[in-house]
Amino acid sequence: MYNGLLHAHSGLRWVALILLLAAIFNAAKSMQSGNYTDKDKKINLFAMIFIHTQILIGLVLYFVSPKVQFVEGWMSSDMANGMYRFFGLEHIIGMILAAVVLTIGRSKAEKKLKGTRDKHRAILIHYVLALLIIILFIPWPFRGFGNGWF
Repeated sequence: MYNGLLHAHSGLRWVALILLLAAIFNAAKSMQSGNYTDKDKKINLFAMIFIHTQILIGLVLYFVSPKVQFVEGWMSSDMANGMYRFFGLEHIIGMILAAVVLTIGRSKAEKKLKGTRDKHRAILIHYVLALLIIILFIPWPFRGFGNGWF
C-alpha cells in the first residue's frame, strides 16, 4: 500500500503542476478578453481538485511513511535530522498552505468578484503564489531526501 501511494503521489505531482501552470497561463492570457467562461472555471477547478487530491494522498502517507516518525520526543531528537523535519513538518505545512491559498483564490474568483478582469487577476495571483509555495516544498531529488523525479 505504501509504495503504491508513494508512486501515485510522486507521479500525480506532475499532473497537478501542469494543470496549475495551465490555469496560470490561461488567467494571464484571458485577463484582457473580457470573459470568464466555463473553460476558465473548469481549468481552475481541475487544478484545485488535483492539488486537493495530492493533499489527501499526502495525508495518508504522512501516517504510514517511514520518513515521518512519531516516536516519543520526536520534536527534539528527530527534528535535528533534515529528512524527518522536512517530511514531518515542513512539507506538509507548506503543501496545506499552498492548497489554502489556491482555494481562497478560486473562491474569490467564483463567488466574490464581479469583473472578469478581477476574477482572472485573483486566479493569477493566488495560483502563482500557490505554485511558488509548492515548488519550494517539493522534495526534489537534489535536496538529498532519497526521492526521484517520479
